Order: sequence, then structure tokens, then C-alpha cells
Amino acid sequence: MVRFENVGMRYGMGPEVLRDVSFQLSPGSINFLTGPSGAGKTSLLKLMYLASRPSRGQISMFGSDVSQLGREDMPDLRRRIGVVFQEFRLLDHLSAFENVCLPLRVATSPSANYEADVRELLTWVGLGERMNATPPTLSGGEKQRVAIARAVVAQPNLLLADEPTGNVDPEMGIKLLRLFTELNRMGTTILIATHDMSLVERTLEAGHLHIDGGNISTMREARVDPRGRPVELK
Repeated sequence: MVRFENVGMRYGMGPEVLRDVSFQLSPGSINFLTGPSGAGKTSLLKLMYLASRPSRGQISMFGSDVSQLGREDMPDLRRRIGVVFQEFRLLDHLSAFENVCLPLRVATSPSANYEADVRELLTWVGLGERMNATPPTLSGGEKQRVAIARAVVAQPNLLLADEPTGNVDPEMGIKLLRLFTELNRMGTTILIATHDMSLVERTLEAGHLHIDGGNISTMREARVDPRGRPVELK
């Protein structure tokens, strides 16, 4: 699904913020990227949703070498990726309902009837009474839920989530994790970037995880010890 080989990334002429990053994500897996703020998690996600180019190394997405793709190839590739941005990136002049509809409007025919599915999803994340509200009138947690609903509504092949539960209460956080695991059961590969290890522990029952031990130049396989805690494998 995703393969990085000795990838480096820098902004402008500055020092590398990512160095010698190599890993792969298997189709249908749930993965976690952890580490403190400033470790480079968001920069890595930018490479994966094709918002930035690496300064060196090779990135393969869905079997295609990203460096060999032309600009005309990017839209089709990006439509296979759902992204939950840390800063939400909602369109303020559209309602919550209209923001969530955007990926479906791009991916389907004008006559497609998807409104019932969008309403059901917004109701499930607790926004049934707020779907006609615009982002400036929503709280941070409500914006987060709209952003997550928009990212998952089209059932992408790959879902990238940057701190997806950072603005919601624990109960809603658990409900959103259930949404992610259900999407994974339907075949979506998921990568969640977070500094919250309790989020990783709450999702251990979802299956095989990948955990970064604080340095995103390496990814380690994670398993569970007899007490249910993650164990890193060197």
C-alpha cells in the first residue's frame, strides 16, 4: 500500500526534518505513528498525502513510484486517500453537511444519491442536530468530528489521521476509534499519528499495530504482553 525507502525531507534550504525514513504499510492494516510534538509526524503525513515531495529517497503509493507521476496523475491518486487534518481545513461558507459531502461530489456522478448516508454518518458522530451549522459556529470538538466524517465518508483505500481524537472527550474518542476499526474491516488501511499512548492501548484489540518509539526514522512492530500492554520488537 505504502513504501518509503531512505526518504529525506527538508523545507526550502533548511536542515532535513526527516532523515533516512524506511517503512511499509500493508494493505488492510491499522498503524500508529507516535512521538513528541516536533518529531516530524505531520511532515511524514504530508509526504503520504502528496502535499510535499521528498528531498531524496523513494516513495511508492498503491504500487506507483510517486516521483514518476505527472501532475495530471495526482488527483486520481489523492481521491484514494482520506485525511484528517490537525487544523481541520473545513470550508467556513459551507455547512457541516456540505463539508462532509465534498469527497462524494468529487468521486460520484451528479445524480448520485448519497445524502442519506451523510446524514446517518453525522448523526452517528453526534452531529445530527448540527449538520446545517457552519464551521465558525462549531466548537473545536464538533469541527474535529466533521473533519473525520469528511475523511471517511467515501471509504478511502488509505486513511491518514493527524491527532484525530485530540479535541473530543474520551467517550467520543472511543466511538471514533470504533468508526476507524469498522472502516478498516471494510478494507481501508489506516495510519494514525498521535502522541497519546493511551489511544494506542485502547485500540490494541483492533489487531496488528505498528508503533514508532519516538524517532520516526524507524517503525517497530507492536504486540501485546500478557497484561495487554504494547511490546516493541527490536
